Amino acid sequence: MNTLNQFKNFSSSLSQSDLMPVLFMGHGSPMNGIEDNEFSRTWAEVAAKNPIPTAVLVISAHWFTKGTRITAMDLPPTIHDFGGFPQTLFDVQYPAPGSPILAQGTAQLIHSTNTILDHDWGLDHGAWTVIRHMYPQANIPVLQLSIDYTKGAQYHYDLAKELSALRKKGVLILGSGNMVHNLRMVSWEMINGGGYDWAITANEKFKQAILNKNHKSLINYHTLGSEVMLGIPTPEHYLPLLYTIGLQNEKEEATFFNDKAVGGSLTMTSVQVG
Repeated sequence: MNTLNQFKNFSSSLSQSDLMPVLFMGHGSPMNGIEDNEFSRTWAEVAAKNPIPTAVLVISAHWFTKGTRITAMDLPPTIHDFGGFPQTLFDVQYPAPGSPILAQGTAQLIHSTNTILDHDWGLDHGAWTVIRHMYPQANIPVLQLSIDYTKGAQYHYDLAKELSALRKKGVLILGSGNMVHNLRMVSWEMINGGGYDWAITANEKFKQAILNKNHKSLINYHTLGSEVMLGIPTPEHYLPLLYTIGLQNEKEEATFFNDKAVGGSLTMTSVQVG
């Protein structure tokens, strides 16, 4: 059986009722993966109030590659892609299955580039630190789609639209990053809450553009002023947001949760579409 027929057979068995929502999660510190705090509790609440997905596809800030790749193994490993944290964080395993068939089918949906089926990555902390609170039983397949660092914001926004058919099949598409993310300017005095004026201003600009469905300005974020450029010194934590809004249709509204600045120069603001 060829790859496309495998995906058709797989997808025909899934619910085709309503569109799954799309999420952007501000994931923040890896410690959120093991802490019971306001952010992790809200992640669990968001999962509880939404339909149970058939699978989760994560676009994480921490898988930045040349070209587009998708995890395609049966059992993706838990990646501890950080340093300087307690051993208890490194000990965490999130043994969710993968789905080679869904990976192949997703690659077939993407026509703008050749998507490589990857067997070397796994679930990085942009994925598992959030999802283990949402689906603690680790019984839902989880895949990751990488971010091609050679491409600009418009490319990623457009690529997201090619994934829209997955929403009809019960797949939860989740961007994981932070709207404002400047680790070089972190304030330890504000680590538990609070933001510099420029960080709060940048975050408000993003929120207003999202509410107004002004996607063009979010794609051309470099035109939004000096506060935004301070908030996005490098694009990897911002680009997952473009996948979330790229999947928004004309009738769908966006709502926010975990809307808080921490460490002065990061915001945990998260978005649900649909």
